[in-house]
Amino acid sequence: MSGWVAVAGLGPGSDALITPEVRTALADATDVVGYSRYVDRIPKREGLCRHASENRVEAERSRHAMELAAEGRRVIVVSSGDPGVFAMASAMCEAIEAGPGTWRELDVRVLPGITAMLAASARVGAPLGHDFCAVNLSDNLKPWSLIEKRLRLVVEGDFACALYNPRSKARPDGFARVLALLRELCEPERLVIFARAVTTSDETVRTVPLNEAKPDMADMQTVVILGSSRTRRIERNGMAPLVYTPRSVTE
Repeated sequence: MSGWVAVAGLGPGSDALITPEVRTALADATDVVGYSRYVDRIPKREGLCRHASENRVEAERSRHAMELAAEGRRVIVVSSGDPGVFAMASAMCEAIEAGPGTWRELDVRVLPGITAMLAASARVGAPLGHDFCAVNLSDNLKPWSLIEKRLRLVVEGDFACALYNPRSKARPDGFARVLALLRELCEPERLVIFARAVTTSDETVRTVPLNEAKPDMADMQTVVILGSSRTRRIERNGMAPLVYTPRSVTE
């Protein structure tokens, strides 16, 4: 039987948000490959081998998945959110491009999932309701100078922006630099949404003006959404406010 690889997104955290397409692929897989936190979300069953690894070994993980598929295995490479958004799909493509030519003949599919910025946006309303972008704040694979350049362009273009990987134990000070830069570039009342572990039992979501945002409001389970200059908050009695960016722009 010919092997295949499916790079699958498990969504933001709740099993209810795993797509039917991903569930079908998981049911047919012989192997699951991924970061241990995500592999642990896949129930054990007879005939399924789970290959868990630590974070930041994406290249090795990708090569292992391709090797298994080349042996005729049916392999799922799992990511949280969507695998094409700062996740494993790009790493898999890099492995295929650099690997043996025979890997290019294998059946490789990318199965989309609900990424964190969409789950976070839905929780508060529609802050990504107009033009928006996403920036990965980790400087593990790119220099800080490039992150700063892109943030400046975000503000210059007046985009709402989802900020991924804001702060970690290995990068405790990076998000403080980001907030300091944004305060130089934006008005103090610019809305900032901190959405942590959305759709899980540990979920916390809060919206604050930029001048009240603090580095310790974010960690690696948090996606931060910076509103545009037009992003608004609707206060509601006894309910969480709605935050949205209007669909139209008038000069």
